[in-house]
Amino acid sequence: MAQKEASVAELTKHFEDSTAVLLTEYRGLTVKELKELRNSIRQDAEYAVVKNTLTKIAANNAGITSLDDDLKGPSAIAFVHGDPVSVAKGLRAFAKAHPLLVIKGGFFDGNPLSADEVNKLADLESREVLLAKLAGAMKASLTKAAYVFNALPTKAVRTVDALREKQESAA
Repeated sequence: MAQKEASVAELTKHFEDSTAVLLTEYRGLTVKELKELRNSIRQDAEYAVVKNTLTKIAANNAGITSLDDDLKGPSAIAFVHGDPVSVAKGLRAFAKAHPLLVIKGGFFDGNPLSADEVNKLADLESREVLLAKLAGAMKASLTKAAYVFNALPTKAVRTVDALREKQESAA
């Protein structure tokens, strides 16, 4: 009983500390394949095989009730502490290579996710790519602004120079 309470407390902490939680079914995968999956997402998530009953209790303790229906069969959870998009991409890529891995759903930013929504999350570009695109767009805007601000004095100088040449030729 004490061991179960400790497990529930640990799972509750994982739920509370995670930026996202992605639920999978691993029925039929070997230990070697699960290790490969863990290693592929280790940078941004901790992947753990869980007991459904204890996980339901822990999720409810953390205020997450949307996973209750999906906690059936052999379940494993990716507790995301980094970029949820890269973890979703990693799970989807692994599921394509190993069809026995089934993405059931998840929880992100206070909202439950269906399996389709997890796949849509995987379709997004990573945070770094989005930030790079934003920086590029900002740089382009600043370059245009600098060109406009530089063009005004240049045009004024050309106008004054043209007037001076006109006056010199008239005189």
